[in-house]
Amino acid sequence: MRIRSAIAGAAALGLLAAGAPGLAAAEDDPGPARFYQQKIKWGACDLPNAPKDMRCGTVTVPLDYAAPDKGTVKLAVGRIPASTKPKGSVLVNFGGPGGPGVSGIADLAKPLGDLTDTYDVVGFDPRGVGQSSPVTCGDGEGLPEPTENGVRAEIAYLRKAYEQCKKLSGPVLEHMGTVNVSRDMDIMRAALGDKKLTYLGFSYGTRLGAVYAAQFPKKVHRMALDGVDTLVEPLAEQGLISAEGQQTALDDFITWCTGNAGCVLGDDARTAREGMDELVRGLDDKPLETADGLQFSGDDLVNSIGAALYQRALWPYLSQALGALGSDGDPMPLLRLTGSVPTGQGQGQGQGLGHPAGRTPAPRLAPGKIPSDNETTALVAVNCADDPDRPSVAQLEAEEKSGKLLKEYTAASPVFGPSRLQSVISCAGLPKGTDFIRKIHNVDTPKIVLVGTRGDPATPYRWTEETAGRLGGSAVVIDNRGEGHTGYMSSKCVHQKVDDYLMYGNVPRTGASCGADEESDS
Repeated sequence: MRIRSAIAGAAALGLLAAGAPGLAAAEDDPGPARFYQQKIKWGACDLPNAPKDMRCGTVTVPLDYAAPDKGTVKLAVGRIPASTKPKGSVLVNFGGPGGPGVSGIADLAKPLGDLTDTYDVVGFDPRGVGQSSPVTCGDGEGLPEPTENGVRAEIAYLRKAYEQCKKLSGPVLEHMGTVNVSRDMDIMRAALGDKKLTYLGFSYGTRLGAVYAAQFPKKVHRMALDGVDTLVEPLAEQGLISAEGQQTALDDFITWCTGNAGCVLGDDARTAREGMDELVRGLDDKPLETADGLQFSGDDLVNSIGAALYQRALWPYLSQALGALGSDGDPMPLLRLTGSVPTGQGQGQGQGLGHPAGRTPAPRLAPGKIPSDNETTALVAVNCADDPDRPSVAQLEAEEKSGKLLKEYTAASPVFGPSRLQSVISCAGLPKGTDFIRKIHNVDTPKIVLVGTRGDPATPYRWTEETAGRLGGSAVVIDNRGEGHTGYMSSKCVHQKVDDYLMYGNVPRTGASCGADEESDS
């Protein structure tokens, strides 16, 4: 098995020793009443890009819902007020897991602006993320590198690294997971003064929305889920599907580029694909050294390309950045384009990249205030808490010896497959995570709108259909026949249908579609 390197902290979180979150029916046992009686004190936001009318505050939730008197977590929330008297709030999650929502609504205030005709738009940093007791594993310094190769040696190393994560993060690290964040959201709903939840979730945020609907079906007002995550497939399968989706997006980019005069990849798509594979392997064998003495590896190239493929609008800039890499050996345009950081800089895969299942690159964290590895650390912690599957060390060693997994992942994508293999080992050898998410079936809520994009490299359209089936008769699907990850920010058609539903209750007809050419300028 070829497990590409990741920062010690992010990978070590795969060895999180936390137990599964409680499976009690949250609506019947929501938690101590005192948490539901709080009101948010709004004040100025400590964000350089916050809109003038945006206000920030905190909501207090139990650290452990099974033992609510043993500690609390303060969650950061931000609100952009409605332009008129609001009907309530719409809570937004941008994905990850690990993406901050307070800076998210500040960054994306313009495309979310129509919603403020009716609602206060509210973003939040989930527990362990951003300004909400951020988890971290540091930069890996002080940890000895494995002296042997193979799965067993890597797991032993990661167990040592996890102790550092635990020491640096504090108690919140062992209480991550979507089941807990969903319960936090219900307390936020009450603190905002809303009797029922109106919600817009992207990518991982769709998993969070589905879990909330299952835990609190009577508290759902309107819910839109865009870039729909799987509820049933284990991380290893998600990694394989992610590799396939990213390879399809890369093939589409190469076809587009080689069809334009002056493409840096040439004019033959097949030759360009082979050249991309060779470039990744070459940088793996001999990374580039930047002017600052940092190294740019094949991993860094894979992560940068993967992030740029999330938005079709970035394709021309990706072409230019690849040109700079090929002609001048300069990786910085790629890094600036995607917000990535070279591994030699101590941050490994960079902001929003290297996700085991290709999650959404979230808005950037405020530099100097939040640990640089926070998003990746939180991502692995949540994914492991959400996934009940745990391959044994013996299984992994057998698959490593046979080369079976490497062959499968490389067949799915020569470029992205080997990198996605890290998802296979991420939670190995641990007590299983919660099986609550796997059991979601036929939720009894008002209609929930799901958006699936045909050319989505991270959350394939089939996941939209699968999750709609799990949610049952409450689910209505919008078929977005475009490219890129999610549709709300890139398609005028999707944007309008979602806004009409959230703001006015106009439920799209089952099977409604949006054409690939109906793109947005927002």
